[in-house]
Amino acid sequence: MTAHQAEYPVTAMCRVLEVSASGFYAWRSRQPSQRVQRDKVLGAHIRKIHAGSHGTYGRPRIHAELTDEGIRVSAKRVGRLMRENRLTGASRRAVVTTIRDKEAEPAPDLVQRKFTATAPDQLWVADMTYVPTWSGFLFLAIVLDVFSRRIVGWATASCMRKELVIAALDMAIFQRNARNVIHHSDQGTQYTSAAFTNRCKAVGIKPSMGRVGDCYDNAMAESFNATLECELLEKRRFRNQHEAALAIFEFIEGWYNRKRRHSALGYLSPAAFERRAAATTL
Repeated sequence: MTAHQAEYPVTAMCRVLEVSASGFYAWRSRQPSQRVQRDKVLGAHIRKIHAGSHGTYGRPRIHAELTDEGIRVSAKRVGRLMRENRLTGASRRAVVTTIRDKEAEPAPDLVQRKFTATAPDQLWVADMTYVPTWSGFLFLAIVLDVFSRRIVGWATASCMRKELVIAALDMAIFQRNARNVIHHSDQGTQYTSAAFTNRCKAVGIKPSMGRVGDCYDNAMAESFNATLECELLEKRRFRNQHEAALAIFEFIEGWYNRKRRHSALGYLSPAAFERRAAATTL
């Protein structure tokens, strides 16, 4: 009725709709209910959290964020407010970059799909993916700690050579100062190369490789690549490889490791999960 007041008298519209004019005016002057007001405040806070996640968080992670801030609200209500505010989380899409050298001798599978660890630096998983830019592809190699899902090593380059995966491994070794770790990957030529095998042997890393053509044999590393794809690459376009490398640095070191909540970690970030684990062992 309010929208059509300029066209029709209020009394005429009330008569047609069989409502009282006094009731209409009382409704219009009535203040929103407390629940509506709370929804407005909560909706604004949800929009802020969603924006802070670069538009990637869905209902479970936003609910976890609110809970961590001491805001008691049901997951169902969070979902309703997200729909009302037209907010959605990111969905995953996998990327495959494995090229196998049939002449190379792969390492044995020391994991057998058991991607579990009871402490940091027991089991690392590794993989590669690519980032499209206007001036060509940028390739990314990562090393992920299974215990906390933390990216402990990563490197970028303009081509998929063995030096790329060695650089990611070296970063992991430098950051974690670890020895006797299982390093699990696919059977790509970079991981089966003599240079990579020798590097692992020199620093006391035990290489492990899954079977050919089976994504489940390196599922955790590929899961990170899918996260990168849907939470960064689908939302950004890069003019060149330098711009893409800076964005990857910000995503891994500024967001993924330090802040991004993981359902498998009880909706803690990798850094927070490691801090809690360290505190419980003291």
